[in-house]
Amino acid sequence: MRIAIYPGTFDPVTNGHFDLIKRAATLFDHIVIGVAASPSKNTLFTLDERVALLQQTCSVLPNVSVAGFSGLLVDFATDQKANILIRGLRTTMDFEYEFGLTTMYRRLKPDLESLFLTPSEEYAFLSSTLVREVAIHGGDVEQFVPDNVHQAIMAKIKVKGH
Repeated sequence: MRIAIYPGTFDPVTNGHFDLIKRAATLFDHIVIGVAASPSKNTLFTLDERVALLQQTCSVLPNVSVAGFSGLLVDFATDQKANILIRGLRTTMDFEYEFGLTTMYRRLKPDLESLFLTPSEEYAFLSSTLVREVAIHGGDVEQFVPDNVHQAIMAKIKVKGH
């Protein structure tokens, strides 16, 4: 079985992320979306909330599962029996950052191969950070995220008093 992991913070998951997930799901037997705990980041959603939002979003894809993780990505890949790492690249800056990570991953887990996917043109500008910032400042982000995620963002911002 060809098992791939697509790791990220996904705070929040965007239509760009979901586009990559759908496309990757056609390439592999199983995709595990690895939601990183990322304790150093000031996330809008908790790890459990991010996992739940991705599970709802990906429920239409039978060969996709979602799991939260903390610690090293290579250890998560080993636990999931995955030997393919999927990463999205939007810009040359993304490439430079990911290239450095890939080199480290290859040293730590030589059998973990990285596959880089570029976004569909309409999502090339989209990032979770941008969506969060626009939403926190009162902008409409409905077109950038799945419906369930939009509802969760609106509820979260309302609760936080933004």
